[in-house]
Amino acid sequence: MTTTSRWRALTHHHLFWPVAVLVALLLVNVPFTPDFFAIHMTNGHLYGSLVSIVLFGSPLILVAVGMTLVIATGGIDLSVGAVVAITGALTCSYISDRADQGALSAVLLAMGLGLIAAVVCGLWNGFLVARMGIQPIIATLIIMVAGRGVAQLITDGQIITINSEPYKLIGGGYWLTLPFSIFVVAAVVAVTVLLTRRTALGLLVESVGGNAEASRLVGIRSMRIKIMVYVFCAVCAGIAGLMISSNTSAADGNNAGLWIELDAILAVVIGGTSLLGGRFSIGGTVVGALVIQTLTTTIYTIGVPTQTNLVFKAAVVIVVCLLQSPKFRAKVFGGRAKTAGPAAPAAVAEPADSAPKMEVS
Repeated sequence: MTTTSRWRALTHHHLFWPVAVLVALLLVNVPFTPDFFAIHMTNGHLYGSLVSIVLFGSPLILVAVGMTLVIATGGIDLSVGAVVAITGALTCSYISDRADQGALSAVLLAMGLGLIAAVVCGLWNGFLVARMGIQPIIATLIIMVAGRGVAQLITDGQIITINSEPYKLIGGGYWLTLPFSIFVVAAVVAVTVLLTRRTALGLLVESVGGNAEASRLVGIRSMRIKIMVYVFCAVCAGIAGLMISSNTSAADGNNAGLWIELDAILAVVIGGTSLLGGRFSIGGTVVGALVIQTLTTTIYTIGVPTQTNLVFKAAVVIVVCLLQSPKFRAKVFGGRAKTAGPAAPAAVAEPADSAPKMEVS
């Protein structure tokens, strides 16, 4: 294989452009922060800009991984931000009512209650989409709107603050010199990859996303698959809600996880998963989430005005999506877009008096 063919194969890999943009965003920070890539240890903990990007991007990675499987089935989940708020509000509310907020049993029970609430939200979304046949964008919009009201009811419209060391470990603690949330994200991503790439589950999800009716006709229980992915997405959002409220030691029903669903969808798209359903990439989603978080960090590093940072983020996302388009790259960088294959040869006319021939199918 020549160098040119290797380079062509590399640039056609679905992760090439997301990774290239991620590296470019990281390098943009160097002129403004010369020690951007420096990692140092203080009091047995690793600190640095790269560590902070992964730390603050952990909730988005979790939500985006769950969103990937939902989108792979041809759906969408707009309720993840509300699920983040509900989970954090319920967990912190329970801990704040305990006499000993540092009791491990109380913290574990509170986390269990929060995740059960997330499962209920996922079951509700899956029921509306799979059983009732409601469009996913409408079905999940219900909890997106009502969920924040539920979170506000749980917190009585206030920001609940807690002081619990065991609970703070999830989103703000360290283990083996690294933020504990990194290990949680790594575990969730690893389990997801194992289930979707080492078992038939991934093929079933892609089959349902490609054609749900055809999947049902060949014996795949598409309704169960859809319900399952919505529950999984809600659980991922619930864990993200635990991380966010743990990192701030507070629950804000109004602002926790606000618009995280949009960042998650962008991360999935940047990672190369089609919104039409079918094939998906967990690795691409993780890279896409890191791109979004790095972009947020870069915006603050280079001093982009706060009122224009969303416009700046949208411009970068558009560039990434265009770079992933084969047609756009063919027009800008030259070459030809991938074609369906050589045209079929034209049929040769037979003499009128020729004998009929038997065709073998």
